Amino acid sequence: MNVVQRPDLSRRAFLSASGIAVAFALARPALAQLAGGGEGGAGPVVVAPNLPGSLKSWPYLDSWIQLDGTGKATVFTGKAELGQGIRTALLQVAAEELDLPPASMTLVTVDTARTPDEGLTAGSHSMQDSGTAIRNAAANVRMLLLQKAAEHLHVDVGQLATTGDGRVLAPDGRKVSYGEIAATFSLHVEAIAAAPLRRNAEFRTMGTNLSRVDIPAKTTGGQAFIHDIRLPGMLHARILRGPSEGTRLKLPPVAEIRALPNLFKFVQDGDFAAVVAEKEWDAVKLMRTLQAADFEPAGAQFPIGSVTDTLKALPARDIVILDVAHPVAAPVKTVSARYTRRWISHGSIGPSCAIAWLQDDLLTIWTHSQGTYDVRRVAAELLGRPIEKIRAIHVEGAGCYGQNGADDVAAEAAFMAMAVPGRPVRLQWMREQEFGWEPLGPGMVTEVEAGLDASNNIVAWKYDVWSNPHNNRPIGAGGVLVGNEVARGFQPPEGKPIPMPEGDGSRNSNPLYDLPNMNVLYHFIKDMPIRVSALRSLGAHLNVFSIESMFDELALAGGVDPLDLRMNHMGDTRARKVIQSAADAFGWKKRQKRGAFHGFGMAFARYKNLGAYCAVCMEISVDQNTGRITVHRVQAAVDCGEIVSPNGVQNQIEGAIIQSLSWCTQEEVTNDEFMRTSFDWSAYPILRFTDVPEEIDVIVEEQPGMPFLGVAECGQGPASAALANALADATGARFRDMPMTPEKVRVAIVSL
Repeated sequence: MNVVQRPDLSRRAFLSASGIAVAFALARPALAQLAGGGEGGAGPVVVAPNLPGSLKSWPYLDSWIQLDGTGKATVFTGKAELGQGIRTALLQVAAEELDLPPASMTLVTVDTARTPDEGLTAGSHSMQDSGTAIRNAAANVRMLLLQKAAEHLHVDVGQLATTGDGRVLAPDGRKVSYGEIAATFSLHVEAIAAAPLRRNAEFRTMGTNLSRVDIPAKTTGGQAFIHDIRLPGMLHARILRGPSEGTRLKLPPVAEIRALPNLFKFVQDGDFAAVVAEKEWDAVKLMRTLQAADFEPAGAQFPIGSVTDTLKALPARDIVILDVAHPVAAPVKTVSARYTRRWISHGSIGPSCAIAWLQDDLLTIWTHSQGTYDVRRVAAELLGRPIEKIRAIHVEGAGCYGQNGADDVAAEAAFMAMAVPGRPVRLQWMREQEFGWEPLGPGMVTEVEAGLDASNNIVAWKYDVWSNPHNNRPIGAGGVLVGNEVARGFQPPEGKPIPMPEGDGSRNSNPLYDLPNMNVLYHFIKDMPIRVSALRSLGAHLNVFSIESMFDELALAGGVDPLDLRMNHMGDTRARKVIQSAADAFGWKKRQKRGAFHGFGMAFARYKNLGAYCAVCMEISVDQNTGRITVHRVQAAVDCGEIVSPNGVQNQIEGAIIQSLSWCTQEEVTNDEFMRTSFDWSAYPILRFTDVPEEIDVIVEEQPGMPFLGVAECGQGPASAALANALADATGARFRDMPMTPEKVRVAIVSL
């Protein structure tokens, strides 16, 4: 079902709908200054360093919460719903601290006219940054409501209590509503750092499984994604490009193009070209007709050798991540290994899409980019347009988790909207364009050499990682395809590493384990042989895979149980609990093989060593004739601090495990010397329903009163490593290069 959305975006309605948040944003221009943020995007400057989470940059309460005369609340977040359930979790946080029922609240996700700029929705920062800010802002608001109610009721504030339904109760039974109180004071005040939070014993909403607010539309055919939006008078557009980056389309003369039937507008500037039509299918047919033209190679040749040979042949800047040395006995057993991951696609189920509309001199862009404020900045530079005349609104997309084509398509839609003022333009890439042009997750190489002493203590650890940057998200016009194609031309940004402790290719290269000697070196490779940027978990995927694979290789060399080796080298109490919880629930110590080609594996990591803790145990079997892996059981345990939505955390870990298994066993982008060659699901297979683990169980450790820890990306590394360790246990062969496809497994088994 197509739901028609008919917004009134006149200047008056725009300002009215934006309310106090817009006025505040215009009054506080300093907060829009650029600073380093997230995974390479831009974010606001810190103006109140003593405040928690994103309150540091947006300390005024009305940036986060507004109350109307009925006592209902509107809550604002600069983070986006990407399918991770953040709308639900943030509603729960705000409802708990305001002591309001979630049904009486509205959550507004990132919108440059209404919400704080919290930078990117990335790196598992939503709960740590926005959740923490909203929780403390809501606690501030509830504190002010109680103070004003005490004045109104002429009682001591300590005698008052909130009732959970938007009222304040006095000892004598008198009640006053939030709406009555809110009418007497302004929330345009700065938060304080020590507003009292509600006690866990009082919780009504946090820690419960509130139904996901984003699910109904997805299951009933409603307007769930940006792809579903239909605006009045909307035009449809398609981009004209060669089949892949590294190619250039050779179009016929413009006069021939403009004579094509059902063409509304042909937009061309330099090497950028697109067709616009009244109907989407006409736009597709026009695109197909014109893309039948010849194309030619453009740019440097693509890498066709191994990922190791490709990356090591490029110049690198060496960055020391760890250099720890303590005098201990020399190792008596040494193990060395190389691990690799090839370039992988986001594989988004829905190709990238955006809508742009120039109306009354205001350009509005609807985007599913994880950097909505950056979309606005890119459009301003690309179009040479004042930024205050551009509004960007996030709408969920059918696939994300990194920089796919969303930023490119948003900039392209904005560019075309300027050519057809007054008409909204919907642009969607085709599947083959997404595979051919989106930034990929970088290929990576690690080399590890580690040693055990006579007591099976790890006394030597040398670790090297080679990687391109993972943070090429655009904050200017040079970072998107159209910015490099238009005649004016914008300089592409120079790739830079993200400093630790966040890191990019270096993320999680520093083990959490207590090892006396550690040397970790990041070989940062600025030159990118193929277009790359952020993909979920960044370098943590291969780094955790490598570290946890090496732990199992050392355990085998020393004749030690993999669980014991980990616990013997782990001093972090919370990490030990997570590892032990997963192992106990799995029955690790009681595990028994059921014949040949059956095995068990485990792995652990704390994401970025500052996010959530996650341990995974896995039971698998392998078909010796086909090499197909069947995952029978997965037991995970996670510690993400204070739990807001237990089921939401479980969903995130389950999704991370399934996605990671797909990366680990199936996914790699293919190419020849001139272009990519994997344009569909046959050439780029992903995990099918038949390959999903038969059983996944997730334990969520309770940590009442502890800070929120980002959970969304903590499972990717441990899941792939647990599978590799289980595969080695089942077959006797160690697989160090992803993807571990059935054919590779079959060949390895035959050669044993």
